[in-house]
Amino acid sequence: MSTQYTEDNIKTLDWREHIRMRPGMYIGKLGDGSSQDDGIYILLKEILDNSIDEFVMGSGKTIEVVVRDREVTVRDYGRGIPLGKMVDAVSKMNTGGKYDTRAFKKSVGLNGVGTKAVNALSSYFKVQSIRDGRTREAEFSKGELQIEHDEKDTTIRKGTRISFVPDEAIFTKYKFRNEYIAKMLKNYVYLNPGLRILFNGEEYYSENGLKDLLQDTIEEQTIYPIIHLKEDDIEIALTHSSTSYSETYYSFVNGQNTTQGGTHLSAYKEAIVKTVRDFYGKNFDSTDVRKSIITAIAIKVMEPVFESQTKTKLGSTDMGGDLPTVRTFINDFVKRNLDNYLHKNPEAAELLLKKITQSERERKELSGIRKLARDRAKKVSLHNKKLKDCKQHYNNQKNLRKLETTIFITEGDSASGSITSSRDVETQAVFSLRGKPLNSYGLTKKIVYENEEFNLLQAALNIEDSLEDLRYNNVVIATDADVDGMHIRLLIITFFLQFFPELIREGHLYILQTPLFRVRNKKETRYCYTDEERVRAIRELGKNPEITRFKGLGEISPGEFKNFIGKDIRLEPVMMDKNTTISELLEFYMGRNTPDRQEFIIENLVVESDEELEVLAEPVPIDE
Repeated sequence: MSTQYTEDNIKTLDWREHIRMRPGMYIGKLGDGSSQDDGIYILLKEILDNSIDEFVMGSGKTIEVVVRDREVTVRDYGRGIPLGKMVDAVSKMNTGGKYDTRAFKKSVGLNGVGTKAVNALSSYFKVQSIRDGRTREAEFSKGELQIEHDEKDTTIRKGTRISFVPDEAIFTKYKFRNEYIAKMLKNYVYLNPGLRILFNGEEYYSENGLKDLLQDTIEEQTIYPIIHLKEDDIEIALTHSSTSYSETYYSFVNGQNTTQGGTHLSAYKEAIVKTVRDFYGKNFDSTDVRKSIITAIAIKVMEPVFESQTKTKLGSTDMGGDLPTVRTFINDFVKRNLDNYLHKNPEAAELLLKKITQSERERKELSGIRKLARDRAKKVSLHNKKLKDCKQHYNNQKNLRKLETTIFITEGDSASGSITSSRDVETQAVFSLRGKPLNSYGLTKKIVYENEEFNLLQAALNIEDSLEDLRYNNVVIATDADVDGMHIRLLIITFFLQFFPELIREGHLYILQTPLFRVRNKKETRYCYTDEERVRAIRELGKNPEITRFKGLGEISPGEFKNFIGKDIRLEPVMMDKNTTISELLEFYMGRNTPDRQEFIIENLVVESDEELEVLAEPVPIDE
């Protein structure tokens, strides 16, 4: 029997309904705030972009950002939204000031969607505009106008103030992480020298643009001083690390951090290699030129085309107006300016040559080992049960769910079995370790190829040369929360810090949080991640609930595990302290045992008595 297809099947959604029904089209993934690309940060970015555009147009040198619990307020001192159109500007699709390219020549947002998406996805949204001694305010809930105040006189400074609270019905159990917000705000000031941003009272400011970005983020020794070059519509900063194995790129278009690169980054990589080859008159392998590079590029494009609303990858091939293609523009700039710099700075040129030569030597030394490792991996992969792959991958740009792609690194058959049975086969993969991996602290990259487990993990992630083809957005360490599990976590983190630190820098590495307790009665089951949650659950579920303590991942059945790796997954991001270098981190945690580390362990050790563990581990029967 066929389903009737009539006029009644055709639905027209208003703008609010469409955004709320399909939020991923506008802000990427939802998330709970544990990842830097979660939706709540995209909401903040959309509001900030408007304030940044005001600064770019020469109006308003200070932006104030306040985050208190779940409410965000952004105040700029720009021109203010025209009062008569203020409500329309935040609540009517395809309404905005950026369609007039005379006013916003090189704006980030051109389609009038951003602020409306924030409005529709917020349980509370308030806008205030101040212009010419007059002000107006309006309040919304889920995109619906609630209160519109009359226009009135004011003495406060011109500009716009927007406050919003992301809707809990869409962003469940979310929490803003100040580290991610601070990183976003720092990028804004690096890209806009002279701009001052205050975040919860702390000031961010930059005078030297991308040079400051590299100086503030580089943790290791560099081969030569940072090269900083800029002209209208383009700026670059670059150097090479003396210790890192990886390539590190920061790329921006019109102030937007294009974390997935695009046409401009591809052109930039090509231009660096070509310029270096021409300068030295040698046909270096491109990987030798780029190995250990740390660099940033920012360009401005007329009406840029991005590959998604979240603007993380540039798709434009032209600069716009009378300018050439993106590729030609960047190639000409790098060829002219980098070549001039190397001619004028022979010491830096000699140090760069030594670095490239050293990389070439190391690559040739590793080539035999790499070939053996790849041959071995091909043979092993035919029977390899370490990786249970998923169908979608992060490096597939057409994949609409690429931000959800996750690989769980587990230890032991029982844990990996539970996750494998309960995972989403579309977006979740599982890599199973045999036991404790090798401590790679102080070892060279040679060990990555000689150690079968490391080699297979590197191959699974597809990060041998760079993060460009990373297959999973979220790399999640899933081990027991006991001493052995914690040690395995440290060993895996050491592996990434030693050989692939950019995986951590770019916010891809997480620890899976799993519940310590299950508390239930005949009507309800609660999973508790802390003692405080357990005590609250016991109190709220009433008399004699059943309490079970999970001692390991293997004890959690596949049926239950799906509750912990689905939409309510709890991930703890692995972050690097801005004041601690990688070498210091590795030395402290994985170097020779030191009194400092012993003291740290003693101070942070949490001990539960055997008696308490036994009591908690015993299920209490539910009264019939």
